[in-house]
This record gives sequence, structure tokens and C-alpha cells, in this order.
Amino acid sequence: MSQDTLQQALQDHKDSLSALEQVINDSAIEVAAEPSMWQSFLSGGIEISYFVATILFILGLKRMSSPVTARGGIVWAGIGMILATVVTFGHEGMGNYFLMILAIIAGSGFAWWKARQVAMTDMPQMIALYNGLGGGAAAAISGVELLRGAEHSMIAQILAVIGALIGSIAFSGSAVAYAKLDGLMKKSIHFPRQNTINFIVFTVSIALGAIIIFQGSEVSLTLIVLFFIFALAFGILMAIPIGGADMPVVISLFNALTGLAVGFEGFVLDNAAMIIAGTVVGSAGTLLTQLMAKAMNRPISNVLFSGFGNHSDEAEDAGDIEGSMKPIESSDVAVMMAYAQQVIIIPGYGMAVAQAQHKISELTKALTERGVRVKFAIHPVAGRMPGHMNVLLAEAGVPYDMIFDLDEINEEFAQTDVALVIGANDVVNPVARTNPESPIYGMPILNADAAKNTIVIKRGKGTGFSGVENHLFYADNTRMLYGDGQAMAAELVQQVKEM
Repeated sequence: MSQDTLQQALQDHKDSLSALEQVINDSAIEVAAEPSMWQSFLSGGIEISYFVATILFILGLKRMSSPVTARGGIVWAGIGMILATVVTFGHEGMGNYFLMILAIIAGSGFAWWKARQVAMTDMPQMIALYNGLGGGAAAAISGVELLRGAEHSMIAQILAVIGALIGSIAFSGSAVAYAKLDGLMKKSIHFPRQNTINFIVFTVSIALGAIIIFQGSEVSLTLIVLFFIFALAFGILMAIPIGGADMPVVISLFNALTGLAVGFEGFVLDNAAMIIAGTVVGSAGTLLTQLMAKAMNRPISNVLFSGFGNHSDEAEDAGDIEGSMKPIESSDVAVMMAYAQQVIIIPGYGMAVAQAQHKISELTKALTERGVRVKFAIHPVAGRMPGHMNVLLAEAGVPYDMIFDLDEINEEFAQTDVALVIGANDVVNPVARTNPESPIYGMPILNADAAKNTIVIKRGKGTGFSGVENHLFYADNTRMLYGDGQAMAAELVQQVKEM
């Protein structure tokens, strides 16, 4: 082979390698321009995980509707939350992993420690606080989205502002509810033209929100800060005049607002788990709020804008009440209950304050061993949060089949030998049926006055949250067992066992 032929062959070989290199480079550019198979798989896995988490949220909430399955429902929902949190780290472009993990560890650790420390009597304020934190988190998400100037559609911008508004209201309003329930705020606050001022503050919040929507990504920091100030102020003004008797309804309402705020922010972030979970919580909270307002026979507007539910320094004048409060000894009550055929126990917040639920459970066991039928009657707004009495009794080990709601048990009082009221007040007050001028008139109550004998365990002669004198205490068939709820229940247990 000549030298010229060899050089030509080498040149042809180089040209072929160059062409092959170009083809490889072009292919690499095309592959880089398209998502990798791993990225597609990861994205699909995240969406599937969100779907599974959503199913767990829904099933968990469903199981929470019954005391029998509530514990399992909480576990299911908790697993769903862990799953949704973990897969979020797989989103493309996610950063600040150290700060996120640090925040999760700090928040979870504090919540776990606090939940183990909190007493059952303090459970309502813990629920109010955590509801508020959920709303605050949704509002913070919206604030971040608005501040970073991201380009959103008009619908997304509207939902971001609405979520920020109701999340802020839920946060500050729940903070006030916590302060009231924890005793940090002793009285409800009223001032002249309160509803008018509230309306003005809310209107300004709406106006600022509308400006933010139309300014889009060009919105200024000052405008956003003013918007949040007025939204938070409205939440405070909305909650400060509402009294203790309405706290269960208010907590439920703020819970609904928190759920809606989370759902709206889910639309902004295009996060399916947030959308569905927020919508479920919002709708469930709304339904519960309506049911509790119905249980008090009062519209939501009356709860929010009237003065009912306030602590009163002076009880209603009892001068027109016939009869007198008649005390009784615990030994006589023990005999009465031990030889009864049926006893209905009506718990209230006073039982929680006295931490008497375990002794009441022990009393229930002692009576059932003697062949006495024992049932518990629960009013929908007994306690200071929805289901408060159910939680207390479940903690004390009272069998679920002994616990009945108002509608299920009210007709049985007429055939009941002893109705034992411990810590309840307004929910057994007969004036709700008989006195149209009473602020609690029309509220469905437990018919404790229809029992053959009614025993009321009470520390003193004070009124309930509504400040209305309880005519049940003066009835001919009512006897007052004065003393601490836990101490009196312990005496009853001992005396029943000795018979």
C-alpha cells in the first residue's frame, strides 16, 4: 500500500470518527432536553404517594367519627401525613433540605412533648392553638408566594389572597380562643359600635386583597404587610367578644377556616394532597359547626355577632325561682344509686376540671356489678370543644356502648331512677324550654329534670358560662351534693362497694 493511499485511509477514518462524535453529541443534547426516565418515574411516584396519603386522610377522618375507631383513624391520618411530608423532598428543584429537616424535627419534637404533658382539661386550648397554627401556616405559604413575585394565573392569585385572608383570621382568632380557654383572657371584650368597626376592618382587608390580586407579581411588600395586619386584626376582633359558652362552636368554625385555607393554597402550589386534605377538613369542620349551632338552636351569625356566651359577673336574678337548693349527703346518694334500676350520668366541663372521669368510671363499674343499668348522656356542646366529654370518658375506659347523644337518650329520663349531673350546667337548664326571655331559650337540653331523682355534684352555687341561673337546682326532685367532683365520686365509689 502506497503512502498516499495510507494517508487517505487515515483521513477517511478521522472523518468517520468526527461524524460519529457529532451524532453522539446531538443525541446527548436531545436526551438532556427531555426528562430522564428517573425523573419521570420520580414525578409519577410523588403523585401516586400524594393520592395514597389523601386516601389515608379521608379514611382516618371517617374512622374518627366513632369513639370505637377514633384511635385507629388518628394513626391512619398520621401515616398519611408522614408519607406526604417525606415524598415532598423528592420534588425537582427542592432545596434547603437542612432547614426543612431541622424545622420538622423541632416542630414534631415539641408537639410530641407538649401533647404528652397536656392535661385533659387543657385539651380544648391545645386544639384551638393547633387549629390556628394550621391556618397560620397556610397564610405564610401565601405570603411567600406573593412576596417572591411568582407568575400565577388570575385564579391562582385570587385563591392565594383568599387563603391568606381566612388563614390569618383562623390564626389570630384561634389565638384569642386559646387565651380565653386557658384563662389568660378572663372576660369577653365589648366596645361601642363593635360590629361596625369589625365590618370596616374586614372591608379594608378585602380591598387590600383586591389590589394585590390586580397588581400580580408587581405587588409591593408594604401592601402585603398591611393586608396581613388587617386580616389578623379582624380575627382578633371577631373572637374577643365571644364568651365561653360558644367556644366549642368557635373552635369548630376556625378549624373549618383552616382547612379551606390549606385547600386554597394547594391550588396555588398545584399540590393535590393539600387540595383534597384541606377540602375534607374544611367541609367536615363546616358541617360540625352547623350541627353544633343547631344543637344550641342558634344561627352562626348569632354566635359571632351577639353577646350571648359571655361570662357574667352577676348571676341572673333568682328572685322569681320557686323552691330552694336542697343539699344531700354522699351516703344517701350512694344508697339511691345502688338500689336503682337505671342511672344516667351527665358529665360537663366541671368533671374535666375536677379530673373526676376515672372515679366516675370506677363508680360505673361498681354500679353495673350490682345489676344497675348505667348510661351516659352527652350534650353536643358539653365541655369546651367538640367531643370533649367523649374524649374524657374514653380516656377513663368507659365502654363506648354506654355513651349516648342527646337525641338517643332524652326520652329515657322519664323512666330513669337517678340522673347524676357532674360539672354540667347550661345543658340541663329547664329555662331553655320554659322561658322565652332567657338567652338560652330554644337550646335543646338533656331532660335531667324528668328523672325521678336528680343529683347535682357541684362546688358551689355559681351559674354556668351563660350566666343564667339554673332552675334545675331548685326543682323538687333535685338534690345538691356539694364538693369537689373527684372527691365526691370517690366517696360514692367507696360507699357503693361497702353495701
